[in-house]
Amino acid sequence: MLQSGDKAPDFALRASDKSLVKLSEHRGKNVVLLFYPFAFTGVCTKELCFMRDSLAQYNDLDAQILAISVDSPYTLAKWKAEEGFNFPLLSDFNKTVSKKYDSLYKEFAMGLKGVSKRSAFVIDKKGIIQYAEVLENAGEIPNFEAINKVLTSLN
Repeated sequence: MLQSGDKAPDFALRASDKSLVKLSEHRGKNVVLLFYPFAFTGVCTKELCFMRDSLAQYNDLDAQILAISVDSPYTLAKWKAEEGFNFPLLSDFNKTVSKKYDSLYKEFAMGLKGVSKRSAFVIDKKGIIQYAEVLENAGEIPNFEAINKVLTSLN
């Protein structure tokens, strides 16, 4: 499992607008990397709406939010438009990044396999993980107070 002090695995994923987003493109800026199970679900919507509504705070902390699920870019585009998300939603449809970050359920609700675990990582400007939280219970949300504390310490 990845933890604080580890180099964040790089990746390139398609965003909801079909652009290719690479983690390495964000060096020089802190990154809050969020994995979540599915678009259009209750807890995921609550979590990402909180991030949407807190974006100014994260901008002040020089942090880019990137949110990843196994949904297709088309599903993410629809959800982003409906909820007005103001940060990239990335599709890990092939589950490669979720695996790299140890954020993949072996089995999820209803017997579904290969679903991203709700997880949060803070990656500093040099690409080093400064905070890692991987939740087994998809009904919980990450500890945003701890995330903000880490981000504050990085600035």
